[in-house]
Amino acid sequence: MTAYIDTIEFRISGIPCLIGITHYHSQKPMGKYADSDWDCYGYTDCEWEVLDRKGYKAAWLVKKMTARDEDAIIEAINKHFN
Repeated sequence: MTAYIDTIEFRISGIPCLIGITHYHSQKPMGKYADSDWDCYGYTDCEWEVLDRKGYKAAWLVKKMTARDEDAIIEAINKHFN
């Protein structure tokens, strides 16, 4: 079983589910003296899995996802941690 940092409630195609967050890192902008352009402007890196409401991986629900759903998941994760 995968260990999750946290889980958040979400809906894909109107179906309630959970998003299991396995990794999250948010680098705040460091300005023009940063070592790289990523550090200069800041970035967020996250990994997650779609789960059913009982916490089991839901590959069948991933198939229903759209690009808009994926963007909304990332936005919800960012909102959750900030």
